[in-house]
Amino acid sequence: MRLGEVERLRGELAEFVADVFGSLPRRDQRRWGECYLRGLMLDGRRKSIQPMADRLPDGNMQALQQFVNQSPWDPLPVRQRIAERLCEVIQPEVWVVDDVSFPKCGTESAGVARQYCGALGKRANCQVAVSVHAATDTASCPLEWELFLPEEWARDDRRRRRAGIPDDVGHVSKTWLALGLLERLAEQGLEVPTIVADAGYGRSVSFRLALEERGWSYVVAVDPKEVARPAEAEPHQPVYGGLGPPTLPRYREAARPLPYLVETGTRFEEVTWRQGSKGAMTSRFAVIEVRPSGKEATRTAQEQAGGRSRWDGVLPMRTMLVEQPAEAAEPTGYWMTNLPPITPVADLVRWAKMRWRIEHDYRELKHGLGLDHFEGRTWRGWHHHVTLVTAAQAFLTLRRLDPKVRMPA
Repeated sequence: MRLGEVERLRGELAEFVADVFGSLPRRDQRRWGECYLRGLMLDGRRKSIQPMADRLPDGNMQALQQFVNQSPWDPLPVRQRIAERLCEVIQPEVWVVDDVSFPKCGTESAGVARQYCGALGKRANCQVAVSVHAATDTASCPLEWELFLPEEWARDDRRRRRAGIPDDVGHVSKTWLALGLLERLAEQGLEVPTIVADAGYGRSVSFRLALEERGWSYVVAVDPKEVARPAEAEPHQPVYGGLGPPTLPRYREAARPLPYLVETGTRFEEVTWRQGSKGAMTSRFAVIEVRPSGKEATRTAQEQAGGRSRWDGVLPMRTMLVEQPAEAAEPTGYWMTNLPPITPVADLVRWAKMRWRIEHDYRELKHGLGLDHFEGRTWRGWHHHVTLVTAAQAFLTLRRLDPKVRMPA
């Protein structure tokens, strides 16, 4: 946005800041928060503090630096208020779990390590953050964030102190970081819609089971290498020979990778899930009931039964969505869900495919609002910056949905 456009929005932006930054105790903190948001929305190649301060009429590099990197304000209540406002207006059909990477130089920025970097498509020096987004077919916005801390940081006291990483923050897998973010949002009293994720999260059987234990529905992509059994498979109870403990029930046939469960006669249905830039996005899909297997699924089923000796050997049934375009010789995508198989295929497909909205979010957050332009190194500074970027996108999203609606003071 040009300077004149941003200046014309100052009244609306001030009301928005008063609302979502109401938890900040001091007026000058809210003032610099509003200034930072204008800097993020203003045109410019770099959205780091110095160039933003130079472009803003009231920019003050030292004040903005102190507000983002040193000021002790808590970003969580700000993100909570943003989540409340966005969920109220967007009324999301799904929450999408994802992660995003930030290429970095050096070794001192919080959480930086040589790891897979999605932004570069290879292993590189970067930070990685997990996020949860509210989404519908027409709108989306991030609700929560957490910075992933690689294992090497958990035992490096010097780097932790220099980056200001809290003592209670340790190495946690991305799937469990995502679960923590979902729990945090649910504890706010927000209604949890269907949860969507790519195979990086969906391949974790324990993650899926954790969602089920909390009573949440999901549609998550899974790896075709995952093994399962047909719905009709039943465990066999061997005859007890009279010596030693009884043999436990077991399936006669080995579990097979998902492609082997799609039989030749499987009926596929053509579904159009949205209009893309090149026309309707259409493919063929089938819904199949399966019993996810493998060590993790078996171990969890035993635990839920109260122990291995009490388990009846039956693996739970789940619904699998399979995509196979008309021109393809074999399936190209698999999703697992705990929704019943009578769920309309069109709904399952639309939710499974709604991850495209998050790619749209990341483009706007990075290229338009400077999500990956933060040059600070501290844990606090990173969380402040992503919270401010989220606030800027939330403000723009609310205006796009209804330009006449003003945020309450």
